[in-house]
Amino acid sequence: MATSTFRVNVLLKEGVLDVQGKAIESSLPELGVSSISNVRVGKLIEFSFDHEGSSLTDEEQTKLTKVCHELFSNPVIESYTLTEVK
Repeated sequence: MATSTFRVNVLLKEGVLDVQGKAIESSLPELGVSSISNVRVGKLIEFSFDHEGSSLTDEEQTKLTKVCHELFSNPVIESYTLTEVK
């Protein structure tokens, strides 16, 4: 049995209003910062995953995809990337 660490980055899809990002962006001038734009706020989820062997099987990859798609993100308005932490 092996254990791997994964990170899921979740962001709102393009075209979905990012209210938090806009609020942060509008506060930047108060800090004297004008060189930051297009602020987007998301979430980072990190977890350990126990699996057989040194690499993931198709079934294990399917399980991870299902969790990301159905639990960690709202696929209607969010997109995600899943990466293994080395």
